[in-house]
Amino acid sequence: MAGPLSSNGTSAAKKPVVCVFCGASDGSSPVHLESARLLAKALHESGTNLVYGGGTVGLMGEVARTLVSLSGPESVHGIIPAPLVEFEQNHDPANPGSHKIDQAIYGRTTVVKDMHTRKQMMAREVIEGGPGGGFVALSGGYGTFEELMEVTTWNQLGIHSMPVIVYNVDGYWTGLIEWVKNAVSAGFVSANNAGIIKEALSADEVLQNLKDYQNAPGRFKLTWDDN
Repeated sequence: MAGPLSSNGTSAAKKPVVCVFCGASDGSSPVHLESARLLAKALHESGTNLVYGGGTVGLMGEVARTLVSLSGPESVHGIIPAPLVEFEQNHDPANPGSHKIDQAIYGRTTVVKDMHTRKQMMAREVIEGGPGGGFVALSGGYGTFEELMEVTTWNQLGIHSMPVIVYNVDGYWTGLIEWVKNAVSAGFVSANNAGIIKEALSADEVLQNLKDYQNAPGRFKLTWDDN
């Protein structure tokens, strides 16, 4: 990440933006898709916009479709690296140049060159939005975990000061929550930094935690610039 991601000067008139990390698969239990729909409904009811990984399948597609159906296409921005289009979207293999993204169903889509550009763009949209935004992890695989850990580290290092929430559906993130406790006990994460990631057990609790979030007192006060 080149330079700081500061929320200073954010206009209260702007809509909050939530970045949702989640899987391009449905999961083996229907509770995961249902939770994606419930989160989208909570975003709609709170007047919150969504930025996400741009997929049209799995939980990614579900949260985007649901929010667009409720709040309109302008409420969703998907950002996807070009190499992932084939795997994270309804891709037509007979037409490699096609993305087949219907803005009326999934909102606006931006195709970028790589993973880092995607994450940086998503983070900036969250930070430039109004109060109440942040990062939320639904269930997902390696990519979801990596994205969650990166924004957690950025918070710890002072690169941004936005909330980081795990929506713990059916105990999916319980192992991570226990890992944080173990890392504190083992001396690899300070007790003050243990609170960077907050747990929510429902979509309404996700939105409440975003609103009430307090940054951990042990965050590093580092200076980041563009050099």
